[in-house]
Amino acid sequence: MEPSRIAVAGASGLIGGALVRSLTADGHTVVRLVRREPRTPDEVRWDPERKYVDTAGLAGCDGVVNLAGANVGSRRWTDAYKATIRDSRVLGTAALAEAVAGLDKPPRVFVNGSAMGYYGETGDRPVDEDAPPGEGFLPELCVEWEGAAAPAQEAGVRTVFTRTGLVVAKEGGAWGRLFPLFKAGLGGRMGDGRQYWSFVALHDEVAAIRHLIDTDGLSGPFNITAPRPLTNREITAAMGRVLGRPTLFAVPAPVLRAALGEMAGDVLGSQRVLPMRLLESGFTFAFPEIEEAIRAAL
Repeated sequence: MEPSRIAVAGASGLIGGALVRSLTADGHTVVRLVRREPRTPDEVRWDPERKYVDTAGLAGCDGVVNLAGANVGSRRWTDAYKATIRDSRVLGTAALAEAVAGLDKPPRVFVNGSAMGYYGETGDRPVDEDAPPGEGFLPELCVEWEGAAAPAQEAGVRTVFTRTGLVVAKEGGAWGRLFPLFKAGLGGRMGDGRQYWSFVALHDEVAAIRHLIDTDGLSGPFNITAPRPLTNREITAAMGRVLGRPTLFAVPAPVLRAALGEMAGDVLGSQRVLPMRLLESGFTFAFPEIEEAIRAAL
């Protein structure tokens, strides 16, 4: 692909940082959206809570990628923090969608983050992008989050939603907290371990986003999860095999609920999410199996 100019919100996060490194390594120009005063020519000021974007900095961009949002797993879900999680995603998406729609020459694609939390609890039932949203905080958030991109869609900009799974990475995200425990021999299943965890290697997450940026005609929701979700029990065993550590320390469900509060439902819940539209679009996973994904992260 010819060198492009891509704006990225959330460039300091796990996925955003990896995406920026991948794009720049291939000769693309990346414009980073920042909340402070810009310090370099490749930075653009924005204030997602106030729905402000310096649109002059987006001029000439071929694509805009929004991966910004408060960390879902960093603290207990108090009412105040749930409002922070919501506002950081919904208001930020609305600000960027409106900015994109108002440009004289809009970008050809707007990629907006979302999450597999859209589907809620699925149990053993596999779901793809045709499944309806679930019930609860995360599904309701994802529906509102994706809906906030409407101005870009209405302006005719190709709009994509990345419903991302649990990203397997050495640092950051859920796996960034799991690796130290398992390396210390303190890892184990959570609850009964029968709940499905839909994972994706960080490499494949970034490759999928770039595929969605580059491939004309792709729009709407795409699940970014490996093709074969596994149970927490199976993933725990795989972590033990790859790291060569015992996995004896199971965490009972009541302990998780006491420690995590409402967020424990997300850890103990089962989401068997399949990337049907991504596979149908011709995307190939480099690390489709969990042991491959774990080794790639180390």
